[in-house]
Amino acid sequence: MEMARSPAHVALCSLALLLLLTAARSATFTLTNNCGYTVWPGLLSGAGTAPLPTTGFALARGASAAVDAPAGWSGRMWARTLCATDGATGRFACATGDCGSGGVQCGGAGAAPPATLAEFTLDGSGGLDFFDVSLVDGYNVPMLIVPQGAGGGGGGGGNGSAGAESSKCMATGCLVDLNGACPADLRVMAASSSGGGGGGAVACRSACEAFGTPQYCCSGAYGNPSTCRPSTYSQFFKNACPRAYSYAYDDSTSTFTCATGIGYAITFCPSTTSGKYSGENPQAASATSSMVYLGGEQLATGASATATRASQLLVAAAAAAAVALL
Repeated sequence: MEMARSPAHVALCSLALLLLLTAARSATFTLTNNCGYTVWPGLLSGAGTAPLPTTGFALARGASAAVDAPAGWSGRMWARTLCATDGATGRFACATGDCGSGGVQCGGAGAAPPATLAEFTLDGSGGLDFFDVSLVDGYNVPMLIVPQGAGGGGGGGGNGSAGAESSKCMATGCLVDLNGACPADLRVMAASSSGGGGGGAVACRSACEAFGTPQYCCSGAYGNPSTCRPSTYSQFFKNACPRAYSYAYDDSTSTFTCATGIGYAITFCPSTTSGKYSGENPQAASATSSMVYLGGEQLATGASATATRASQLLVAAAAAAAVALL
């Protein structure tokens, strides 16, 4: 005769099952530095989200690191560059993407703009992961996100419930080194004392950060999709990086989804030619050769061809990244 199970036994079994389901739905982020210099990734968890095991670390040239995220995690990741510890104060600081913590760990602080951001919401609406690469807060390094595992791989075909979701499970990012091509009134130059920068351009600000007006910040009377429209400045980012967020209401072409439970590869400087802060790199030159700048405003003379070329580069880089991780 089978003995009745006690309430405590049932509770323990339920807890074990819940833990197993939670573990199965967690994700692993694999961060790879393909830049020609060390970067210091920063990681920030969203409000009400369980923290990650780390909030910042050094990632040497060519190195990779895996970070496990719990189910339902949301937050952002970015690369800090030109970092050093002050010999007198012991304070750690970076020329771009600095989180202001004074140490390698960001400890819950976000990136000071401008910085290229990888943004994630895991296990969101409809059992989907939502992700994007955002240039809304500006740009500092090229970045690529490639879904890994079932339904991932950067080419679509998610294991979600419908073709609409699977068609959005693909690589996204910004492969082009935009710092040299950045409009003069958005450009951030390295201080002469910063090691490795040579006084060249190290980042590219958003128009919102540069000018602070409601029109560029999508605030006040411009705080909705009908009144806040793409500007010549946001189009500079969009033409070079058609899948990346270029301004606040750029959702339709910039948010991607995969069925939850897979991993993601995040590569800084996915192009092997994008490892310098100054000077032309072949990929950037090919992607921006059809653009002309007058007083910092962009006149796109070949935007369609530019976007097509940038998309081709993104697909090629995603395929290369997927092969490298096999």
